[in-house]
Amino acid sequence: MKSLSLVALILAPWLCLAQTEPTPEQIAKFKEARQKLVEGLKPQKGEITLPGGIAKVSVPESLSYLDGNDAETVLTKIWGNPPDKEKPLGMLIPKDKSPIDDDVWAVLIEFEDSGYVKDDDAAKLNYDDLLKTMQKSSVAENKEREKLGYDRVDLVGWATKPHYDSAAKKIYWAKELKFGGAEENTLNYNIRILGRRGVLNLNAIASIHQLADIEKETSTILSAVDFSEGHRYADFKPGSDKIATYGLAGLIAGGVLLKSGAAKGILALLLAGKKFVVIGVVALAAFVKKLFGRNEPTA
Repeated sequence: MKSLSLVALILAPWLCLAQTEPTPEQIAKFKEARQKLVEGLKPQKGEITLPGGIAKVSVPESLSYLDGNDAETVLTKIWGNPPDKEKPLGMLIPKDKSPIDDDVWAVLIEFEDSGYVKDDDAAKLNYDDLLKTMQKSSVAENKEREKLGYDRVDLVGWATKPHYDSAAKKIYWAKELKFGGAEENTLNYNIRILGRRGVLNLNAIASIHQLADIEKETSTILSAVDFSEGHRYADFKPGSDKIATYGLAGLIAGGVLLKSGAAKGILALLLAGKKFVVIGVVALAAFVKKLFGRNEPTA
């Protein structure tokens, strides 16, 4: 079956079918529609200037770049995520993979206009203590999710502990999440690049068993993506540019750990870009297995 974390299993036009056995005709139409969408994508190579000119991507040889329109098509029409009010800047995807391949993963590129994130707390951060704070907060968040009828989302721990390059102003980390009764845990892999007016968010969409694949590409991606001149961290103008209300700790926790110590809403922001929300995974698992006709990938 297609990885739960990749497709989100909430394809709106097909939700009504989850209550009944899908017919061969329905399965065929579903696959045909997705294939046409894939064929309409236009992967790009070379040096890409992102919308607004704020950053550039030198597309690595092992990856392809999809622009914002194509990235949105993959997210909403192929993988079935609900649309967001803001279009992503783009997406990186393995050049030899299709968005409908079982083992595909991708890195979504977005910009968060949060202001200049001070990194003066970097040296004193204890990532183990930060994890405990986030896990404690998730307990309360899960109670609210369950009241609304959604599955729990538990923060299992670091899949990769945070690493901060103070010279390049780039940080990456990965969380392991467990959705309800899902057999395989979800990988939430994050790369953040600090800039003058905000942060470039590079969020990997993948299953936990693909951690090694992404780790292999992390250094390549870190060197391939950066702010353009005038938008870099060093270009910050004190007194005129906005300063973010959080530091590195808040950035890692989801941008919500304010200096006051408040930790509301952390779990709601754990997923990549607040987009990949799995609703009713257990109920839909058998249905989607019929559609894809494949076995669940193993770790």
